[in-house]
Amino acid sequence: MNELVPTERIEGKILLMRGQKVMLDRDLAELYGVPTKRLNEQVKRNIKRFPEDFMFQLTKEEFENWRSQIATSNSEKMGIRRKPCAFTEHGILMLSSVLNSERAIQVNIQIMRAFTKLRRMLATNEELRKKIKEHDIKFEIVFEAIEKLITPLPAKEIKIGFRPDEEGMIR
Repeated sequence: MNELVPTERIEGKILLMRGQKVMLDRDLAELYGVPTKRLNEQVKRNIKRFPEDFMFQLTKEEFENWRSQIATSNSEKMGIRRKPCAFTEHGILMLSSVLNSERAIQVNIQIMRAFTKLRRMLATNEELRKKIKEHDIKFEIVFEAIEKLITPLPAKEIKIGFRPDEEGMIR
């Protein structure tokens, strides 16, 4: 399979925001080989195709958090004049209908494969986590049983000393 963009590069651009896996407009534009401005123009021309669950603009806090994660605070250096748009998997699929270049189509296919791969990995990790939890519960029961076996039983109380008899004499 001839890849235009290495899968690892695509996976590195998938972010988790608002509980969803997303990619930012600037990263998508770079992968598609178009200026971010052109990508956003196409989105604006076809805005009905991009409801809020397909695309959203980062809030000020999300934008600041994202900028701090890439360790660059100089917005002039990054060339960012406005908060980026984030596209969910569905939004990225919709982009393929508004960007018709051959490269955009091929890159979009690769992006969808990367999302699918990540989804499989997360499902596998979830199954593994559940199995570990089940085993932890079983081991907890075993450890409790072992603890009971190795804990010494309390000794029978044996009274030591003298007791007075019926006449009050200690014997």
